[in-house]
Amino acid sequence: MSSLQPFPEEWSRAVCVMAHPDDLEYGPAAAVARWTGLGREVSYLFVTSGEAGIEGTPPERAGPLREREERAAAAHVGVEDLEFLGFPDSAIRNTPELRRAIAEAVARRDPELIVLLNHHARWAFGGGNSDDHRNTGHAVLQCAREHDFPRLRWIAIADSPEIDHAVDVTATIDAGLAALREHRAYLDALGGEKWSVDHVLGNAERAGELFGTTYAAAFELQEPGTA
Repeated sequence: MSSLQPFPEEWSRAVCVMAHPDDLEYGPAAAVARWTGLGREVSYLFVTSGEAGIEGTPPERAGPLREREERAAAAHVGVEDLEFLGFPDSAIRNTPELRRAIAEAVARRDPELIVLLNHHARWAFGGGNSDDHRNTGHAVLQCAREHDFPRLRWIAIADSPEIDHAVDVTATIDAGLAALREHRAYLDALGGEKWSVDHVLGNAERAGELFGTTYAAAFELQEPGTA
């Protein structure tokens, strides 16, 4: 019997709020591909441009490069609406300024679902989390408490250690991996794509084992009043 519940899909619009370009490709991009394939509208919102993420490349070059790579990645999973808020990479703090910027960007899109990356200290399948991911997640959750997003029904936290829902991504895992591979400069700086591809596949397999499918994307699902 599955230990994860099916993720709700009776919604029309979602906003994914992430710290960096590539965060989605290491987590829920394959789920996004499924959702857009079902006709759902998904937008991407990034706190930074990931300008500190390519060793040896100055921020003024890395930021625009990583934005281009993310736009190419998003195209593989059916996402056209992307916004970069321009906060400094590797220095994200949960400030009123950040929460205001997130709230304004989310409100313009009027979603029923907000997706964020894990804000806990540990990942679902092991390993420590970074301050940028954690502070972004906490800022999004605080936004949901402080602001009235009229149609918001769910908040989904990807790769949380408290996962309780999942999406079957067996049919869309290839689209998710194609999106990941668009981060060519970033992956090259890490020594190539193998570790990243293996990591994404491994997590999808582990979630699939818990969900009873070949591959899955796992989430902690909350309602706005409990976030």
